[in-house]
Amino acid sequence: QVQLVESGGGLVQAGGSLRLSCAASGNMNSVTAVGWYRQASGKQRELVASIARNGVTVYADSVKGRFSISRDIAKTTVYLQMADLKPEDTAVYYCAARSIYSDVWGSWGQGTQVNVSS
Repeated sequence: QVQLVESGGGLVQAGGSLRLSCAASGNMNSVTAVGWYRQASGKQRELVASIARNGVTVYADSVKGRFSISRDIAKTTVYLQMADLKPEDTAVYYCAARSIYSDVWGSWGQGTQVNVSS
């Protein structure tokens, strides 16, 4: 079991930046990937970025070149650096983890709200 806690959301003007953090604890040896999802009001949850155990990263087309996912050396905190934010980036951002026990994103944080004003 892995526990995830997000932080760093807030209100920012278009063109601004924010950094989200995801603090992970628990059975970290079982984690194969950590991802950031977002869900805007009235829309489906979508994968924004992910980082695998081997460091390989994946980004949604909508955020390529603007967002960057990284982790600390201990691999217990994953960051999402967001730049050149747009109003359409407004959403609740969730951290999720995948483990060796399943192919699905089985662990989720509570989410952090990001609001981008125009």
